[in-house]
Amino acid sequence: MSDLSTRFTDLKQKINLPQKESRIKELENLSGDPSFWQDYQKAGKLMKELSDLQEEVGDIKNLEDLINQNQEEEAEKLFEKMKFSLFLSGTYDNGDCLLTLHSGQGGVEAMDWAEMLWRMYTRFIEKKGWHWEEIDRTAGDEAGIKTATLVVTGKYAYGLLKGEAGTHRLVRQSPFNADNLRQTSFAMVEVLPVIEDAGDIEIKDEDLEFDAFRSGGHGGQNVNKVSTAVRIKHLPTGIVVTCQTERYQNQNRENAIKLLKAKLWEIREQEKREQEANLKGVHKIAGWGNQIRSYVLHPYHLVKDVRTGYETSNTDAVLDGGLDEFIEAEMKIEAK
Repeated sequence: MSDLSTRFTDLKQKINLPQKESRIKELENLSGDPSFWQDYQKAGKLMKELSDLQEEVGDIKNLEDLINQNQEEEAEKLFEKMKFSLFLSGTYDNGDCLLTLHSGQGGVEAMDWAEMLWRMYTRFIEKKGWHWEEIDRTAGDEAGIKTATLVVTGKYAYGLLKGEAGTHRLVRQSPFNADNLRQTSFAMVEVLPVIEDAGDIEIKDEDLEFDAFRSGGHGGQNVNKVSTAVRIKHLPTGIVVTCQTERYQNQNRENAIKLLKAKLWEIREQEKREQEANLKGVHKIAGWGNQIRSYVLHPYHLVKDVRTGYETSNTDAVLDGGLDEFIEAEMKIEAK
């Protein structure tokens, strides 16, 4: 129990209990104002935040009571639950996300690999009871996809999927040549939060270069008759986003702005991480070198996560959306 008590003290510091209690009081005061309920959508989100905070603070106090009463087994169970809550305590962790797949080195093989990952993630999303919508897709030259972006809607979608960001490596016999040679392919996964309230992320109209073009996405014959697809360039950063799968230009524009907000947020967060890393004397370059997982289908079957060491030989289950064990292993590492 002394070890558990020490770990609980450390966890309580990380959770920042006074800050959460202060936020609870703030939300309770806001909810007492009659004007608070004029915007039902916003009010609903804030009340959900209040409920989650109250549950988390309640768990902290319950765990403290269990430790004081020497109820070790029950205390250990609650402690594990709270460690996962800490992992999912980021600003946008409990919200929706944007998941983008990019084919990398390997030509047609890599484009096919990107589409295999697309299938893996959409299966995972559906098994979670979440929803997804594809807002952009560029098809591969002969097979697969060059890039595709999904909006994933579900509780903790960003928090649970954020660890999937990085480079995914596939080793298999090539189905695209007669010799069935062993081929290594790469694809990159990008995961960003959906940011409804831009906050201090300012997007000025004069900083945007807007272009409309004919979509090659779904929508039947009419989709190609008018310029419904949207390409937006953010002049200060050079970021270019495209959305083309909706039937109407306004819908594609809204999705493009949503994606741009997320990318600008990621740039700001990356700058913060680099500053912290420089202060600590370490620096890790993001990008294609950041391999997180290998999927080997030949000469043996193995999926192994580079960061956690978790592995399984059941490659079919993983590629069919069985990612829970990999995500849980990542959460355990981060929560330590």
